[in-house]
Amino acid sequence: MTAPTARTSVLRTPAGVSLRYQPRALAVAGGCLAVALAVGVLLIGTGDFPMTPAEVIRTLLGRGDPAESLIVNEIRLPRVVTGLAVGAALGLGGAIFQSLTRNPLGSPDILGFTSGASTGVLLMIVLAGGGGVAVASGAAAGGVATGLLIYAVAGRNGAHGQRLILVGIGTAAILTGVNGYLLTQAHITEAARAVLWLTGSLDGRDWADAAPVLVALAVLGPLVVIGCGRALRMLEMGDDAAHGLGVPIERARLIMLGAAVLLTSFAAAAAGPVAFVALTAPQLARRLTRATGPGLLPAMCMGAALLVAADWIAQNAFPGRQLPVGVVTGLLGGGYLVWLLVAERKRGRI
Repeated sequence: MTAPTARTSVLRTPAGVSLRYQPRALAVAGGCLAVALAVGVLLIGTGDFPMTPAEVIRTLLGRGDPAESLIVNEIRLPRVVTGLAVGAALGLGGAIFQSLTRNPLGSPDILGFTSGASTGVLLMIVLAGGGGVAVASGAAAGGVATGLLIYAVAGRNGAHGQRLILVGIGTAAILTGVNGYLLTQAHITEAARAVLWLTGSLDGRDWADAAPVLVALAVLGPLVVIGCGRALRMLEMGDDAAHGLGVPIERARLIMLGAAVLLTSFAAAAAGPVAFVALTAPQLARRLTRATGPGLLPAMCMGAALLVAADWIAQNAFPGRQLPVGVVTGLLGGGYLVWLLVAERKRGRI
């Protein structure tokens, strides 16, 4: 018995343009976005100066007193917006990687891009003693350089499937060793600062941290979801089928891979290597939508919801002590990864 698949509808505009969409996928994306925004409101009201959701919304609408406006708009809102943007970028990037590799284990955590961003940050901190801008630039540059290296090693014909995963795992192992060596060469204060970043955290984030991720989502999101979504669905059917349907295989794959690398790199630059969101968000979204395709928009909204929910848990799980959000996502995502490996083994895929 086959699993039910999502129904596809067609919207015809007055100009004669036909747009295909899946009502269930749009409903899931809307539900995840609503959850993300609701948790974001709860997060803004959490802290040493607690606020009710009604007070938060009133302040966001510009009707709060000066103290509430300062706390909400200048201190807490940038952190929440950064979390939403980072989660969305990781969810979208993870969906692209999993679709290109045709494997649920294809995520930037496993493929080595997160390790590459970490290497770039460690080089900036240990060798250059750089500040916030230098750290963010190092993360983005490290992720992009790792993407170019993996693409060069895998080759044009190997930038998908098992070869990409194996090359990524090998690259991640090498970079993990490099990162460990860099930590041993750092002064104690630099090492402590680097370890804090490597954990993944949203503490102290401001609008300068959120801006690059928001710009990346604004530019790459429509390009990927609207411009290349159909090509990505065709590529999941195999290169021969995609070529027969008129998809420019190499160009589409290179664009999608570049977009995914940039999204995950900017996300790491903003919040550090937050683990497992890129792995779990696309899979959860696909299960809810019952879609056969990559489900880019639901995965993006699911990633945003997961990250702000993890941040809320990190702030409220232990009263009086806040955890870095990367600790929570690592614990939850690690359990999900174990379950996924067991499920894939039962299906005979690994």
